[in-house]
Amino acid sequence: MKVLVTGVTGQLGHDCVAELTRRGIVCQGTSSRDFDLTDAAAVKAYLAAYAPDVVIHCAAWTAVDRAEDEQAACEAVNAAGTRYIAAACRDLGAKLIYISTDYVFPGTGTEPWQVDSPTAPCNAYGLAKLHGEQAVQELLTRYFIVRISWVFGINGKNFIRTMLKLSETHDKLTVVADQVGSPTYTHDLAVLLAEMAASDKYGIYHATNEGYCSWAELAAETFRQAGRTTIVEPVPSTAYPTRAVRPHNSRMSKDCLDAAGFARLPAWQDAVGRYLRELGVK
Repeated sequence: MKVLVTGVTGQLGHDCVAELTRRGIVCQGTSSRDFDLTDAAAVKAYLAAYAPDVVIHCAAWTAVDRAEDEQAACEAVNAAGTRYIAAACRDLGAKLIYISTDYVFPGTGTEPWQVDSPTAPCNAYGLAKLHGEQAVQELLTRYFIVRISWVFGINGKNFIRTMLKLSETHDKLTVVADQVGSPTYTHDLAVLLAEMAASDKYGIYHATNEGYCSWAELAAETFRQAGRTTIVEPVPSTAYPTRAVRPHNSRMSKDCLDAAGFARLPAWQDAVGRYLRELGVK
């Protein structure tokens, strides 16, 4: 099996290549320096030359607020770019693992979203990622759509790193408490994606670390495990208005993993602890 991983300079792409390499699987990570995701001919030529059996498509436009003002650019990467990747996979007979997001859902209510729950993105980024999902489903039968949320990993910026940095100069931090979801440690997700790459259990999946929390609870647990004394003051989303609407309910059911025989990711508190050790903080 030969695997191509897009977005290798990001958190998930980096850990996917590391996990595949650990397993002795031939793989190659790519970034925007290798080909322009918005250039259909460039995508087709690169994938044809490498001829992968599986593509793990991690590359994406992730500037959520900027997407509101640059919707065409976001669509070009997340929707059209994904369509080009899917078309190249179709031509090669390759499997595709497409990384999507909880943002495809409206973010209302309190019940966990199922894989077949109605989609209705509340911002431009979520809409572009949904269009990517639709392109994959339109062009392929051998695909995995994997929805994740609240990503953190060793190779990039994320909420946990930001909180740790702020705790160095603040005795108290106000953190949003009315947005609830699940963190996703890329080290853990990469293990699952490697398992999927070797399987034929195609479909849509939700894959985050187990359990739910608010951003305020995630910050408090991070400080507790890191031995920081910074106090977290929970506040509503209105305290931090953003250009793009953020979902209040990002809970996603992982029953789909159970049904397919895939192992769920460890509890989010455990993942935070292991990440802090990876950072050398704990």
